[in-house]
Amino acid sequence: MEIRYAKADELEMIAEYDDHLSKEELKNAIAMKRIILLFIDGEYEGWLRFNLFWDNIPFMNMLFISEEQRGKGYGRKLVEFWEHEMEKQGYEFVMTSTQSDEEAQFFYRKLGYTDRGALVLPDEPLEIIFYKNLSENNS
Repeated sequence: MEIRYAKADELEMIAEYDDHLSKEELKNAIAMKRIILLFIDGEYEGWLRFNLFWDNIPFMNMLFISEEQRGKGYGRKLVEFWEHEMEKQGYEFVMTSTQSDEEAQFFYRKLGYTDRGALVLPDEPLEIIFYKNLSENNS
């Protein structure tokens, strides 16, 4: 298993799977070191993409693990890598969100994220906002 930041020459590979952003935005995210990739036995099996909420809080926008690799602890390892990186950069806490009809809410809670609010958009399920204090990683 290898977890690392995406490289510029991997744009096409990432764009093939992450269709939530334009290629230009993906290119920017790669340049800003905001995409982390997961490789298992040399194969691209997932990614984590984040930005900064309110320009100063790391916010995980996307966590994806291939169907074949789910339930094996790789998502946890990817999130833990990201949390450690954010802590090294001096951030005290991180955030993410998921829709209330998605199983991911249980995964985030298991990793120590706590519900901090919600957002309701027209014709969408409730979006749950999660928060985690990174100092709790060391407790």
